[in-house]
Order: sequence, then C-alpha cells, then structure tokens
Amino acid sequence: MEYNFREIEKKWREDWIARQVYKVNEDESKPKYYVLDMFPYPSGAGLHVGHPLGYIASDIYSRFKRLQGFNVLHPMGYDAYGLPAEQYAIQTGQHPEVTTQNNIARYREQLDKIGFCFDWDREVRTCEPGYYKWTQWAFVRMFDSFYSNDGQKALPISCLISAFETSGTEGLNVACSEELTFTAAEWKAKSEKEKQEILLNYRIAYRSKTMVNWCPKLGTVLANDEVSEGLSVRGGYPVEQKKMLQWCLRVSAYASRLLEGLDTLEWTDSLKDTQRNWIGRSEGAEMNFKVKDADLSFTIFTTRADTIFGVTFMVLAPESELVAQLTTDGQRAAVNEYVAVTKKKTERERIADRRVSGVFSGSYAINPLTNEAIPVWISDYVLAGYGTGAIMAVPAHDSRDYAFAKHFGLEIVPLIEGCDVSEESFDAKEGQMTNSPRLGHEQEGGLVLNGLSVKEAIAKTKLYIDEKELGKVKVNFRLRDAIFSRQRYWGEPFPVYYDADGMPHMLPLDKLPLELPEISKFLPTESGEPPLGNATRWAWNTANGEIADTTAIDNKTIFPLELCTMPGFAGSSAYYLRYMDPENKEALVDKEVDEYWRNVDLYIGGTEHATGHLIYSRFWNKFLFDLGAVCEPEPFKKLINQGMIQGRSNFVYRIKDTNTFVSLNLKEKYEVTPIHVDVNIVSNDQLDVEAFRAWNPEYKTAEFILEDGKYICGWAVEKMSKSMFNVVNPDVIVEKYGADTLRLYEMFLGPLEQSKPWDTNGIDGVHRFLKKLWFMFYGNTETLLVTDEAPTANELKSLHKLIKKVTYDIEHFSYNTSISAFMICVNELGTQCNKRAILEPLITLLTPFAPHISEEFWHLLGHDSTVCDAHWPQHNEEYLKENTAVYAISFNGKARFNLELPMDMPREAVEAAALNHESAAKWLEGKTPKKVIIVPGKIVNIVI
Repeated sequence: MEYNFREIEKKWREDWIARQVYKVNEDESKPKYYVLDMFPYPSGAGLHVGHPLGYIASDIYSRFKRLQGFNVLHPMGYDAYGLPAEQYAIQTGQHPEVTTQNNIARYREQLDKIGFCFDWDREVRTCEPGYYKWTQWAFVRMFDSFYSNDGQKALPISCLISAFETSGTEGLNVACSEELTFTAAEWKAKSEKEKQEILLNYRIAYRSKTMVNWCPKLGTVLANDEVSEGLSVRGGYPVEQKKMLQWCLRVSAYASRLLEGLDTLEWTDSLKDTQRNWIGRSEGAEMNFKVKDADLSFTIFTTRADTIFGVTFMVLAPESELVAQLTTDGQRAAVNEYVAVTKKKTERERIADRRVSGVFSGSYAINPLTNEAIPVWISDYVLAGYGTGAIMAVPAHDSRDYAFAKHFGLEIVPLIEGCDVSEESFDAKEGQMTNSPRLGHEQEGGLVLNGLSVKEAIAKTKLYIDEKELGKVKVNFRLRDAIFSRQRYWGEPFPVYYDADGMPHMLPLDKLPLELPEISKFLPTESGEPPLGNATRWAWNTANGEIADTTAIDNKTIFPLELCTMPGFAGSSAYYLRYMDPENKEALVDKEVDEYWRNVDLYIGGTEHATGHLIYSRFWNKFLFDLGAVCEPEPFKKLINQGMIQGRSNFVYRIKDTNTFVSLNLKEKYEVTPIHVDVNIVSNDQLDVEAFRAWNPEYKTAEFILEDGKYICGWAVEKMSKSMFNVVNPDVIVEKYGADTLRLYEMFLGPLEQSKPWDTNGIDGVHRFLKKLWFMFYGNTETLLVTDEAPTANELKSLHKLIKKVTYDIEHFSYNTSISAFMICVNELGTQCNKRAILEPLITLLTPFAPHISEEFWHLLGHDSTVCDAHWPQHNEEYLKENTAVYAISFNGKARFNLELPMDMPREAVEAAALNHESAAKWLEGKTPKKVIIVPGKIVNIVI
C-alpha cells in the first residue's frame, strides 16, 4: 500500500478537531507545563517556510511533555494591531479590521495544515475589545500607582497623596521624572491642576514631553526598530527627532528588579547580557556645573568622579533643553544647523556611528573643583535620555572623548602616572593618580588625589562631593521609560479623557473597554491631530458614563477623549496571562487559574525581541505582581531563541542585449546579467523553462542555451524576501510532500538556535525516510504486516539506543540530531522489521516530530485512543550493553584482519582464537610467536 500522506493528514486533522484532542483544562492530578510561542503579526503575504520554525520546535516539545504525562498548555493567537494594516487602509480605503481578519484567516489556514497542537479555544486577538479591555485596565492601574524605592514595589497613588498632605516631600524616596521639594502646607495651597501636574511626575503611567522618532509623512511616532538610516522602514519616509507630549510608562523604576530577576531565569548568557547592558546599571555621582557669566547651572552624571581634574570640555546632547539656553548669539546659526541634521538620526544610529561631529555652544562651564572655565560643546554622541543629557569629557581616558578632542584640537590631560595618550586614550581603571589637581589649579583645602590608586581616588572623590554639597552619589540606569503613545488609528484606545484644564482622567474601570470608534479617514486631521480626531463620537459624558458626540463637548460634563492609541507592545506585554483564562470577563486571569499555570515554562521566539518585548513583558508582569494580580514575579522561566531560515535564491543568466539565457556552467563564454528567478519554478537548481516563460511576460519569447538538455541555475543564500523571489510557501511543500515531511525537514536543517538556508533540494531524503517507515508496516502489499514476534537483541539495542538519544536531544532542543538518529535506527532495523514490540515505541518517539503518520500507525497497531496520550518509552541500559567486541588482529604492529569475540572472553581464549583463526596462518608462516599483546576489547598484537 502506498503512503498517501494527503489523505492521512487530512483525516487526522479533522479527527483531532472533532475529538478536541488539544483542548486543555486545569487538572490538579497532573503536573502542568506551559509552552508559548511569540505570537505572529498576521501579514497579507501569509507564512513562508521560515515562519513556522519556532512553532514546530515548540510543538515538538509540547507533544513530548504531554507524552511524559504533563498537562500541557500550548496556545496561539494574533498580535493584530499595527502600522502595516493601517497603511494599507490609507492606500486602499479598506478598514484595517477587514484586512486583519482576512490575514488571520489566511494564517490559520496555513497553521492548521502543519498540524500544530494549539488549543484554539484559547485564541486571543489583540484587536478584540474583550482582550484589550485588560490592557486598558492595566494602564488605568498604572496611572493610579507610583513606585516606592524603599518598598521596591508599586503602591496606590492615594498613599503618595497622603504623604504629601502630612509631610510634603520630606523623606520621600520614590521614582519620579524630576526631584521636587515642597512642604505639606505648600501642597495644600496648590490648585487642583497644580496637584495633578505634580502627581504626573510620580505616576507609573504619566504624560510628559519626550524626544521621539517623528515621521511627518506617516503622521506618527515610530519605535527605533521601525526606523533605518533616518527613514521609516515602512514607506521609506524621512524621520526626525522631535519633542512631543506623550504617554509614558515608568519602566525605569523597575530597573533594579529587572536586573536581579535575570539571575532566576533559564535564559542564555548572551541574552541575559544583552538585557543587562540595555538596563545598564552604573554607580557614580551627579555633579553640578555652573555656567560662566550666567545665572545657570546644569548637572552631569559620571561613574568616574575621580577624573574631574582631566575634564577639558563639556558636551551636551543636541536635543537637550540646555542647548537653547547656553548657545550664544554668535554660535546660534551653526548650532541650529547641527541640531537640524541630528534630528534626522535615531538614537540607535547615533550610538553606532563612530564619526566625529559637533559644534561649540559659545558658553563655558566652571569646574567646581578647580574654578577652571571649560568650553561647552554639542555633539550627537551624547544622548539626552541617558543620565542628564550632558557629560564632562575626559579625553585622556575615554575613546569617544579622545576622538572628539583630537578632531577639534582640544586639550588632553592624562591622570594616570606613566600613561601614554599620544595615539589613543588610556583605560584608567588601574594605576596611580597624577595631575589631580594639575599644577596651578590647586585650591586651599581642596581635593588632592595624586599618588592614590584609582579605587581609592573614586571613593575619596565621592566623599568630597557629598561633604561639599557639589552633587550627590547615586546609582544610574541606562534603561529609559517607554514611550506609550502612537498617533495612529489601528491600536488600543486609551481610556483617558481631558478636563477643562487639559489634565488627564481615567475612565471608571466598570466602563471598560473603551472601544475603537469607526472613522471614515485613517489619515491625521487637517489640523494635524491623530486619525481619531476624525471620529464624530469620541467624547466622554461623565454624567452618564457613556460615549458622546464630539460636537457636544462642553468641558463641564462632556470632555474630549485621548486621540492617540497605544503602541504594538501594549497588546503583547501580557498576552501569556490571558491565554490562561481567555473568557474571563471579571479579571485578566482568575487567581486559582493563575496559581495553577503560574508562568511560562518554555518560551520560543526570535532574538530581535531581547530589548523590546521581553523587557516590557517583564516590567508589566512585575507591576501586576505588585498589584497581587499574578503569583509569579517573572513571566518566562526558560527562553529559547530560534535561528532564522534564510532563502536560497536562484539566478538565470541573460546574455547582454538579448532575451537569451545561458545555463550556469556555460555563462563564462558570454557577457551576462544575473537575474533572480522564482525558486518555485526551480527543482534541484534545474529551471522549468516553460514555467519561466509563463512567469513573466517579458520572458514569453525567451530562448535558452542548455547543458545536457537542462538549464541549470546559479544560487546564493540571502534573506528570504519577495523581492528576491526566494520565498517558499509552506503550502506548496505540504501539498507536494506532506506536513510531516515539512516538520521533519525544518528541524533537520540544522541546530534550532542557528540560522540556516532553506534548500528544497534536500527534502526528498526526509520524505523517503517516512516512506521507509510505511514500508515496515505494509511492505509491497495491501496487508498490514505487523507481528507479535519477539524482537532480537540487536533490534532491542537499536530501539533503546534511539529512546535514549531522542529523549536527551528533545530535552536539549537538538532536534536535528534526533531526526538523524531515527534514520540510523530504521536503517539498522531494516524495512523487514515489523514487530509490534519495536514499532509501537518507535512510533511514540516519532509522534512529536511527525504527528499525522504517527497517529495513523498508532491506530493501525490497534489503538482507539490518540497517540498524543501514549506513554513516552523509557530506555533500558541492559539492552545497550555491548556483548561482543571487535578486535583488530595485528602482526608486528600491522592490522591484518578483525575478529568479533564475546566481551567477557578470558585473555587466554582471546589469544587462542586469534592464533587459530584461518587468516592467521598466512601471517604466522609456521613461526611461533615471540609475544602476544592483548588490549581487552580492542587489539591483539602478535609479535613474530
């Protein structure tokens, strides 16, 4: 009987749905295991073969854990809000929801064909009001909270108000945007608007003027990963740096806990290091510098206060508010020009760009320890968001300061005895201090560091700064608060309205969700407001708690609603919790349900989310933990980053000024132009010439110079992309070879964590392996050949070797070596092995990798239940013991033949067997051996 994979796979997919095989409920009788994929944004292009890589990996592990007896939660949903759907709506007039629903339907069709064990009853879509109600709920709770540094947790804003009423800011140690000082009496004397403005300085969700990537053409703020080389990734429109009033989340308040939590996680060291660097903890001091001849001062943060005597210039970030204050009239034109150029670069691009640029402000700052006047420059290598947006430059001991000083001819003062800074800066982490202070800059009773070690100098300088009130010692973090506003339509609405003073207020929790309104135009309004400004019913009636017409706004009982929407990461920050309890209308997740599933045991996704989604999710989870809404402080216990499947492009070679194409190995004779060709009309690098003529009207009359009657294409490994015609649709593979072949082949391509090229040329081998398995059950007959005959010792050895190998490999995500082990085992067993005692555990092992054919085999073996509920086999070491050894029989050190003997054979018997073997006579030539040397289990060396 032939292996009819199409019929088999269709049958079992329908059966799994009918029997709800993948439906999961809480079950206290079983240990739980939660496997999660980073859920997809459904694009109109659908899936290509690279997309399912991580899903197949998680599916294998989910099925494996279920076979081991775990209650496995493996859900799937869609990150359904985003800019692509909105841009498509702008271009076509089609509502983003229509586009999104169509794309989701396409994704679901493709995912179903691959045979994933998702519990689709738990599906979530971030664009559904029932889902984003809980994103809005979390935002309201963040607005109503502040962060206590002493308690290291979020607390209700009412506690902060009580503290203000009792003692003002005295003794206050809380996260804030700006240090404020006032008494209880001063607080009570303030107007309601003033109080609300002060509270925004402390709220975890707050509104503030923030530097953003602004794209005028798209009319929205963009995240850093949506900008490349000053242009929007989508559309290629110019992007500029701009200060705008934005909603923000005080992620920075959680920096210490985000760092500490990494030590509890089973993540790779490289990923943890990426997060540690992004959070960027540094101990140092803030120091105050007065501006010469002006009633101004500014603060810098430095980790090396001991280098204060080597400061020869100051640098401001171009976007700093100080730039306008410190720029003199004579320098204003040059500064304005420089700032305008910098606005076109993202912070990420500025960090990566090592070219030196800058402009002098015209002002000088006073070194607080030497009273020396220091020039203040402006340069894009300083960022406003880190520290205070101003630095003291020590060019002798910092590479970027050194490059800047060399470029602009500024003084370089070494502070470490004997160091050479003639060609490059010197790493000043060790050594003895000198020039601290420099000759002629000493002050009576001032700080002297000369002769001290670096460590001693740092400690002494911090103490001096603190005692003399020149600043304060503090811990700083590179991690910045998250900008949470987008000037878009297709996103979660903010549950916010604004009073007559323009102050924000939250909608009551029992009025959520605030649903996205219908609008006729998806572009910004004529006055430049976000697209929601086009809504006719987008006001809030506080009298009855209902949506009202925009024209009815009276700023007494009817107020305008927020026109921005939340960013994409809003909906993806806590989706793992909603999967636990997706239908709950009373809570994000029920307490008992949360305590059963607790958190994600295994998370699989791409490394590109290391500093975005993973930071925000961890922050979001920790905030919910502070509220008591979840029981675990970390969302994802173990994280695996899958690599990327790259495209294998094919090329045809057109002879210059003709419509003739020459085959690969003949092209050197001609002047040719390589052209990308659709890989779907190429098989084993051989072009289907008729399909090529039909592929593009330009090639309808194409002629070909062939080799051996074939047109052979060139190839290269590139990113899988529509523009390179190397996108392989998984539907095509499933139709031609079956889903089980696709699943096996994607895992067989190489280690899960590595990127590797897709090469359809190798898929036949995997498909032949499944056909071999089928042959073990049916041979060349229409009759099932399975027998109850007892297996041989060698068959049991092959099977248990496989059990041990595959169990280890799955636990270590070495799926590619598992598949190799299957192939080796089947070759060892031979296609004539049709014994139930061998085939049943073999099929159970194969189930996670190839579930359709495994389910078919399982039922052919006489089972009524699903193979998903079989029991994972355990290997028996007794079967793996070697009973025989192969000896190399040597004569005078030269191996002449091999001899297989029992492992426990005594030395005398081994010697006799070697000497009496028929092949030995030829080499002995009738001589008596002088000596026989035996290495047990390996060598017999006969010396003659």
